Amino acid sequence: MPSADTGASTVVAATTPVPDSDSRLTPGGPGYRRMSFALFLAGVATFALLYSTQALLPLISSGFAVSASAASWTVAAATGGLALFVLPMSALSERFGRRTVMTASLVVAVSLGVLVPFAPSLGALVALRFLQGAALAGLPASATAYLAEEVRPKALVTAIGLFVAGNSVGGMSGRVITGWVAQEWGWRVAVGVIGLIAVGCAIAFRLLLPAPQHFSPGSLRPRVLARTVRDHLANPLLCRLYAIGALFMTVFGGVYTVIGYRLTEAPFSLPQGIIGSIFLVYLVGTVSASTAGRLVGRLGRRGALYLAGGTTAAGLVVSLADSLPLVLLGLVLITAGFFAGHAVASSAVSKTATTGRAQASALYQSAYYIGSSTGSTVGAMAFHAGGWAGTVGVGVLAVAGVVTITVLGSRAARVERRGLAAIGPSGA
Repeated sequence: MPSADTGASTVVAATTPVPDSDSRLTPGGPGYRRMSFALFLAGVATFALLYSTQALLPLISSGFAVSASAASWTVAAATGGLALFVLPMSALSERFGRRTVMTASLVVAVSLGVLVPFAPSLGALVALRFLQGAALAGLPASATAYLAEEVRPKALVTAIGLFVAGNSVGGMSGRVITGWVAQEWGWRVAVGVIGLIAVGCAIAFRLLLPAPQHFSPGSLRPRVLARTVRDHLANPLLCRLYAIGALFMTVFGGVYTVIGYRLTEAPFSLPQGIIGSIFLVYLVGTVSASTAGRLVGRLGRRGALYLAGGTTAAGLVVSLADSLPLVLLGLVLITAGFFAGHAVASSAVSKTATTGRAQASALYQSAYYIGSSTGSTVGAMAFHAGGWAGTVGVGVLAVAGVVTITVLGSRAARVERRGLAAIGPSGA
């Protein structure tokens, strides 16, 4: 018969919690807040630099005596440079580490940011902006890959949402600050101020970001990289997510490239500082991106994408009114829908890719910024041809594409489930 002591020890052993062997970061755990804040600052610096000229396009048009379409290339060149170089930079992060590549990218980008205010011509400005975008390419894909490796899966959507929230804060603060600074001292001083802010973010990022604990160096061989990219592009779900990211960004890029021109014209005729302040609606994006994880938990990924697309479309329609309050409401809805959709799609890419995560994220970022360049250019052309209604028309078509792709994804998922159900009984 067992003794009382033996029984007590048995009870203690049964009730003692099993140690958690997963050492990845989790909300509330050590290092998670530092990591979140560091990547938040990286997101701030990335979007502040990337879109530093967007709110200033009317002033750049006037300063260089060029059209809206020509001035929009200062935005399209930066996002295009990022789209072209994000895949090669992701390969470098596989070999040399996420933190190393992100740090180097920020150093080069902020250095170029100091030179941008001194561009002597539009051509020189566009060239510098292209190089700046290429330098920033090391951040987005490396950041999401870092999070996929260092954060527990259940917290991944939230962690990526916080990074995307940093993007929204950077985009907002960059535009608001440049608007008011430019009203007093011109667009050159305004982009110079953004460059200095980005320097501070870069320094804080490097000091705060924890060293990676779960990174395994990969190969830089072109054949290995090509095979990884080919495998990702052969995955129907990843391709749908890439297309969704591109289409959402087509809407966003077009709207925010053109909105400054619309608000400088009648019946609004707003000064540059007020136009810059319009970008405070980015705060809505900060909230919607950071709550994307809860949205997916309640509605599922596809349900969240339907809601994001519907919200964006509603905002486009509302913005057609010649009433400033309604235009602002439209921008709020567009911004909320875009950032929620982007956070959901980008986190789904990180979850779907089990190998070559940096390349999977890079392909998403490439499609995303191609969408931005397309939206900036096509949105400006549509505005020149048909006014704000033309830009809205481009956006509505892009949202229709998001909904169509999501519907096709839902059908593909049902077919796959039926196939697995049919195989299950026979396999048993």
